[in-house]
Amino acid sequence: MPGVLSISPLVWPHLCTNSRQVVKMSATGIRKPGFESPAIKLPSHPTYDLKGVVKLALAEDAGDRGDVTCMATIPLDMEVEAHFLAKEDGIIAGIALAEMIFHEVDPSLKVEWSLKDGDHVHKGLQFGKVSGRAHSIVIAERVVLNFMQRMSGIATLTKAMADLAHPATILETRKTAPTLRLVDKWAVLIGGGKNHRMGLFDMVMIKDNHISAAEGIINAIRSVDEYLGQKNLQMEVEVETRTLEEVNEVLQYASQMKTSLTRIMLDNMVVPLPNGDVDVSMLKEAVQLINGRFETEASGNVTIETVHKIGQTGVTYISSGALTHSVKALDISLKIDMELALQVGRRTKRA
Repeated sequence: MPGVLSISPLVWPHLCTNSRQVVKMSATGIRKPGFESPAIKLPSHPTYDLKGVVKLALAEDAGDRGDVTCMATIPLDMEVEAHFLAKEDGIIAGIALAEMIFHEVDPSLKVEWSLKDGDHVHKGLQFGKVSGRAHSIVIAERVVLNFMQRMSGIATLTKAMADLAHPATILETRKTAPTLRLVDKWAVLIGGGKNHRMGLFDMVMIKDNHISAAEGIINAIRSVDEYLGQKNLQMEVEVETRTLEEVNEVLQYASQMKTSLTRIMLDNMVVPLPNGDVDVSMLKEAVQLINGRFETEASGNVTIETVHKIGQTGVTYISSGALTHSVKALDISLKIDMELALQVGRRTKRA
């Protein structure tokens, strides 16, 4: 059928009636009208396939028939312009990834933005548009929005917590959505946070179960030092401590032995109080004991309400799983009829 939209045959083989090649792009190589390549790049990972994740998301939506509603209601040759609309205040993230998705569906689509990843949006702001084949735009719409809304929610919370945590640096954890590890961590960078380890491979992190299995915190650190020496590996090493006694044990070991240890996690040393406040005296004492000999990381009971107080203890980093495991998506829409969308938005107080 001549004129049918260009779709990757790997995603919707039943819709492809020509051999038009899909543009090969990476998130870090995108060019947008009026913008350079994204300043905040996708974190590096030796095996992560972002293009594959995008293809999987599109194929999940298309199933074995494709968009039957679209094929039934929209003429194949119709071209339209659709606008991105923010329905609440926040930090926008996922613009570079949205470009990648649109170009995966149809390389002829033209995408333009008035903002870049990391910029602030307010409710009612139109911040981008996509023009071209209506079929292609509608097919890509939900996948684009799903990624952008999640990433923007993560970036918005990260920005708020990073500002409050200063001078400490806010980190996420490995508590990310399965298969979306780098997308979630990318959003944290866009929001002004920094990344913790990417996975199990790029940093040694001795946690409670390792310590229990090794029958003690010093046994665990000693085993790591020996392993890294044998394998001739150099990487960051962090150990989790849960008591001041464990902190002192670690410091005593480090004063007597050559060690690869670089950071001490101070876990659950922020104590909740009945009035909703937190007691950070234990955390502060641990930081003073360490006295700059190692980086420090506070973990546990980190919330938007507590992060400022934690950040004032002198700790180097504050890690929060909530940045990614409890994310609230930022409300964003993509509308062809923007006049009607704004009318409805004003009626529902979402624009």
